[in-house]
Amino acid sequence: MDFTPTEEQEAARELAARIFADLATHERLRAAGTGSDAELWKALCAAGLPGSVEETGLLGLVLLLEEQGRVTAQVPFAVTCVYGILAVARHGTDEQRTRLLPGLRDGTTVVTGAFPASGAVTSREGRLSGTVDWVPWLRDATHVLVPDEDHALWLVRTEDAARVDPVELTAPWSAGRLVLDEAAGERLGEAAGERLGGAAGERLGEAETEGQRRPVKGAAYADVLGAARVAFAGLQAGVCAGSLARAVEYTSVREQFGRPLSTHQAVQLRAADAHMDTETIRVTAYEAAWRHDEELDARGAALTAAWWASEAGKRVVHAGQHLHGGMGADLDHPVHRHFLWGRQLDAYLGCGTELLAELGDLLAEGDLS
Repeated sequence: MDFTPTEEQEAARELAARIFADLATHERLRAAGTGSDAELWKALCAAGLPGSVEETGLLGLVLLLEEQGRVTAQVPFAVTCVYGILAVARHGTDEQRTRLLPGLRDGTTVVTGAFPASGAVTSREGRLSGTVDWVPWLRDATHVLVPDEDHALWLVRTEDAARVDPVELTAPWSAGRLVLDEAAGERLGEAAGERLGGAAGERLGEAETEGQRRPVKGAAYADVLGAARVAFAGLQAGVCAGSLARAVEYTSVREQFGRPLSTHQAVQLRAADAHMDTETIRVTAYEAAWRHDEELDARGAALTAAWWASEAGKRVVHAGQHLHGGMGADLDHPVHRHFLWGRQLDAYLGCGTELLAELGDLLAEGDLS
């Protein structure tokens, strides 16, 4: 395994870091609240960063999401890339890639995913019904990637959903509640001519190319779910790194009993533990992304990365807030955003026991390479 970024990956990361540093300022983040920063999203798309993941892969996306997480930038970068660009590029038909990818690259199409919610939505003759209570960036999305009870993937336009209800939370991400009531759908991966009555959605994962067998049922769902877990783990690595950097800066200048807080052994040990946790999240995310890009079995690695991002991530953001002392309790302080993002990512990835149970099932099946 070699996690050294390629020239293309490093160039994309440096560009993203500059754009985020210039536009994802505390003042702009405070003004955006729980919504998105349209100007920042436009700048990222104009620079070609979402589209770059087609070439740089999931590992390249993880590197970009680290930079987003460092500043908790309010844009639907992760969801559009993992549920949109990578999902369509890997599992759509040639016609669907030609039709959908240009809008995803330039930001005019924003895709989010109703993951992991397989079973919450049922499909009958191309019509989808069900409710997904929490979908990230739903208020900004033009489309939602929805798995049905059979793990088939459907792209549904939000304008064709029965309702898109905002979720009123102090946490970010423009989240919403998706309600489908006989919404028209088309499986991504099937030819456009098979759409039903001008359906607004598309089904992924069923394409059969020349010389290849028809994909295993549910393989596309498993691939997208694994990629999403890795992507959000990479985002958590950036959130934790940003939280820790703020704590180091604060404790280096804040004095107690005539000397900086950073000189106290207890502070040093707490920061060291947070640093090790952050590095573990990063390395496990890199390994899972590398395996995914190399077409290796990445299921176990993705669950491992998700577990570390969930369990260790919340430890790090709690430490970052704690090391700020009373300032950490200020809801307007930048470190509080890291705390909110870290806890939201913890909830979205799933609790540690659930992830370990799923990993245990894979190990028991003896189906991990």
